[in-house]
Amino acid sequence: MTSPVGFTLVQLRYFLVAAERGSMTEASAELHIAQSAVSAAIHNLERDLQVQLFIRRRGRGLTLTPAGERLRQQARDLLARAREVEREARGDGETITGPVSVGCFVTLAPSYLPPLFSECTRRHPGIEIDVLEAETDQLVHALTTGRIDFALTYGLGLSAEPDLLGETIALAPAYVIVSADHPLAGRGSVELAELSGEPLVLLDLPHSRDYFRSLVAATGTAPDVRYRTQSYETVRSLVARGLGYSVLNQRPATSQTYGGGEVAELALRDGGPPLEVKIASLGGMNQTARARAVMDVLRDIAGGPQGRAGL
Repeated sequence: MTSPVGFTLVQLRYFLVAAERGSMTEASAELHIAQSAVSAAIHNLERDLQVQLFIRRRGRGLTLTPAGERLRQQARDLLARAREVEREARGDGETITGPVSVGCFVTLAPSYLPPLFSECTRRHPGIEIDVLEAETDQLVHALTTGRIDFALTYGLGLSAEPDLLGETIALAPAYVIVSADHPLAGRGSVELAELSGEPLVLLDLPHSRDYFRSLVAATGTAPDVRYRTQSYETVRSLVARGLGYSVLNQRPATSQTYGGGEVAELALRDGGPPLEVKIASLGGMNQTARARAVMDVLRDIAGGPQGRAGL
């Protein structure tokens, strides 16, 4: 016989809603029960676990303690597993339903999210995908705090996080873009040294900026960063106007830019190894069946034309 557990799934559910809402009052409204019932359940949960889960400040709502942050992720996993057990017991486990929270690196989103939504709608219409578009550090924080189930991102910045697992699903080689009327525009490939005297339009995102600068610095020249922006499409529009060149990794389906100009893509002969597009997840976390299903769809997308083209 196994030892009895000192808390209930109901207590965990009330705790999660209160943590998400940051308020007992708002939690009771969402759960359609009295506030006293929510407060009592959480008080009993803290008593049974012998830890403080919230810091309560009058007029400022609820703040999770470190123990509360850890329990939030564990409670999400446990409740998700409980729902799977319930579906299996009812004999409807073949139908995958429910929410999946996915993080996506901002510049990968336009290429991967539309086919992901389309294919998931076709294969698993009961799955509800919630997406957080962000840069690497924000995605890492969302993973470690349980905000998302997994993330689609580049490998940049992941190696410094020992608690994260990364599965490579596609490769994205670096390439150069210049304006359509640039003297090198008709070339199929180029070396960065050939552009050393020209200004660089930098995609200025954490980790990305260091990566692009290192590619130029590896040629023995110092990059002349004339313009910088956090928008991938703004980079392309600036280059199309002849304001410099840029180095990117995703390849859109068209050479046209939002500003109406056009860029030319050149393969980079001295670009080093390609970036890895990865599915990143928290080590030791048991993914739900629906999260695994969404991961499978992403793997299939990466194995198709988008992934092979180097998004």
